[in-house]
Amino acid sequence: MRSYRVLILGAGGRDYHNFNVFFRGRREYRVVAFTVAQIPGVAGRRYPPELAGDGYPEGIPIVSEDEAERIIVDGGVDLVVLSYSDLSYSDLGKILSRALASGASFLILGPRDTMLVSSRPVIAVTAVRTGAGKSSVSRELARILRNRGFRVVPVRHPMAYGELSLDRAVQKFEKLEDLDRYGVTIEEREEYEAYIAMGFKVYAGIDYGMVLREVEKEADVILWDGGNNDWPFFKPDYQITVADALRPGEEVSSFPGEVNVRMADAVIVNKVDAAPRENVEKVVKNVRRINPRAEISLAESEVYVDSPEAIRGKRVVVVEDSPTVTHGGAPYGAGYVAARTYEASEVIDPRPYAKGIIAEMYRRYPHMGPVVPSTGYTEEQRRDLEETLNSIPADVIVSSTPIDLERILRLNKPVVRVRYRVKVVEGPTLEELVSKFIERARSKLG
Repeated sequence: MRSYRVLILGAGGRDYHNFNVFFRGRREYRVVAFTVAQIPGVAGRRYPPELAGDGYPEGIPIVSEDEAERIIVDGGVDLVVLSYSDLSYSDLGKILSRALASGASFLILGPRDTMLVSSRPVIAVTAVRTGAGKSSVSRELARILRNRGFRVVPVRHPMAYGELSLDRAVQKFEKLEDLDRYGVTIEEREEYEAYIAMGFKVYAGIDYGMVLREVEKEADVILWDGGNNDWPFFKPDYQITVADALRPGEEVSSFPGEVNVRMADAVIVNKVDAAPRENVEKVVKNVRRINPRAEISLAESEVYVDSPEAIRGKRVVVVEDSPTVTHGGAPYGAGYVAARTYEASEVIDPRPYAKGIIAEMYRRYPHMGPVVPSTGYTEEQRRDLEETLNSIPADVIVSSTPIDLERILRLNKPVVRVRYRVKVVEGPTLEELVSKFIERARSKLG
């Protein structure tokens, strides 16, 4: 029987999941490599044989997506499989064209082939684009479900940027020391630390079949907290998609953001307090056009700090969540909003002071405003971030990353942490959406 040679295009998450659930153990396919995009500094590794399974005694190489055409031609690749998210349709078309022009066929695996079915009820939070505010929605849902007496376990979309090994197939984070034990990146800390501070266990990993089996032992309800704008790995009983009123049109022009809108039971249009009314109306109109069955809520993203006086009248440098302002396409986030709201005398442009990977991010993402992305996938990149912040002549660092930067970086100026919470101002509240989920999932809840 012929074996089709496969190249999987990824970014350290969906790519490994697609391999695990669809290609692993199937002799009719031979995965010759993974490529990696969007995530700097993580190419050059191998997906290890203990995770790859039979037929891959040396594992599978992971290379930069820049090498895709060469691998397709030299490696006789028959099929290119796109396995990452947060793309415009224009970017998606370019990737498709590169594959076809090199002679390969092109495939995107859909939800039916990639969603795992759980015996426990699953509520999923997804987004139209990175930075829409799904994390604040997810955390609030977790709090509501716990207050109703459920053992809720958040499962986070993978960010497999560190060591790839069998003991990382399932990761369980209960305390801050677990973050150190696994040596997670800044980007991973941004997603896990807040749950730990709230008293939740949070799971992630590389093999989500194994993750699901472990979580089902502990959970009454599983909360899928999506990454970027990917669709869930677990089949949801109820899906909430967060759209961004500051980026109207993305709900029908991003991949797979539009997929999430079409699949959603409820859509929350976030940041309506910061957006012109016509933006909000455009998003609502687009959602109703492509998914008339979805309930729509309008929400504000309330930005606050514990010490407004630490910002007022000061020269500040702003740190934003990296994925939001890099491949997420936003020029700035909550940190910049807070600096303006609390009347900083000046937001210093950090670009002239950028070091290493931070300077590279400005070149790669020219849309980015006068903010510092919290990029730190490797120790060297964390040093670049630290040196950049320390070299900027500011009085204060205004940080909207959900983590405590002072815990992992040695900084020469004080840090004011920005927090944000979601508040529904029109349409079904989060409490009401949870009630609808519970009613739908009643047979699983027993």
